[in-house]
Amino acid sequence: MVGDPLIRITGLVRVFGVTRVLDGVDLDVAAGEAVALLGPNGAGKTTLLKIVGTLLRPSRGRVTVAGHDCVRAAEAVRAVVDVVAHGPHVYEDLTARENLRFWATLYGWPADRETLTAALAEVDLERHADARVRTFSAGMRRRVALARVALGRPRVLLLDEPFAGLDQRARKWLEGRLEAFKAGGGALLLVTHSFGRELGLADRIAILAGGRIALDTPRAALRPDDIQRLYVGATEEAS
Repeated sequence: MVGDPLIRITGLVRVFGVTRVLDGVDLDVAAGEAVALLGPNGAGKTTLLKIVGTLLRPSRGRVTVAGHDCVRAAEAVRAVVDVVAHGPHVYEDLTARENLRFWATLYGWPADRETLTAALAEVDLERHADARVRTFSAGMRRRVALARVALGRPRVLLLDEPFAGLDQRARKWLEGRLEAFKAGGGALLLVTHSFGRELGLADRIAILAGGRIALDTPRAALRPDDIQRLYVGATEEAS
């Protein structure tokens, strides 16, 4: 069941130099809801995620997560948010377990050996827990980053192309984990370029174009070709 908004974005503006990347974005994501954010390259999707995750400050507007202002109460926001970026962003000279311990310590999560090993086991990396990440394949590095989803207990997940580079087994695990997260009352904001399977998690489709949300619509009744048609229309109208 969808609840009250956990993410609330109002009049969000972000300027880089003379370029206005976000120009008055309004978007809510409720508890128990997943919103897929689509848009062309350079539309500002990753910028928006970084602002919600307190990694960037807005130029204007207001963003709150679980009632906490992302600028004035950034630490409170970080306590309830986890960001899974497009790249794995792992430390290659650390082991898989050491990477998780670093993140757990940074976020104030449990960092005992058993908890870290259990998180790696969920992404099928338990046997490689003490191997240095520089020896891993790209897909294995991605799974180390995704083990954070198993490790933390956030209320909000911000995901940038989370299925990129994953094999079928890892994709299935992540889909199940994200569905359970949503069913437990979590809020998901998912950036993707795909019009297919990745959108199966979404309750709503939001299209970012021209610095604003050009379209925000329920996904349930839409087929992939419907989404592509709406995407083309919204982005062409905004250009």
